[in-house]
Amino acid sequence: MSGLIFGPDLDLHSFHYKRWGKLRCLWRPYQQAIKHRSIWSHGPIIGTLGRVLYLSLWLSLVGLLGLGIVQLIWGQAYTGKHLLAIVRHSIDRDRSIYLALFCGLELGAMSHYSSDWLVSAFKRSPLIGFWRTKSGKPSPKPKQMSPNQTKKIRVK
Repeated sequence: MSGLIFGPDLDLHSFHYKRWGKLRCLWRPYQQAIKHRSIWSHGPIIGTLGRVLYLSLWLSLVGLLGLGIVQLIWGQAYTGKHLLAIVRHSIDRDRSIYLALFCGLELGAMSHYSSDWLVSAFKRSPLIGFWRTKSGKPSPKPKQMSPNQTKKIRVK
């Protein structure tokens, strides 16, 4: 799931973002608030935790709206204390499941971080010219121009 729809590039108009379909509008405030490749989006643990908390905020708002509708239709009364007790009970009962889910999300994000780092390091390396040519031979270095040749070039 992390590699498909919950990756660190939700702060961009990326594949992760597009895969949310009509719900991608939920991530627009996140994109405006978080700078790409900052510690808040690409930081180990912090980035994943931030995305989980951000999505939890939206799910909580939708849940409260649904709860309000249930209270209007069926007259069920839930208090904030009752809702917190339900959440705490769920976390206590299924702590290992939540931890495994978070670790899976973080491992997917870490694979993204490391591939970003490796690609960036590769692009900065002197071998990039070698790898970019189709023939497999290093690309030729540009010839140095003499001062006389530079005078002949006119800027229009």
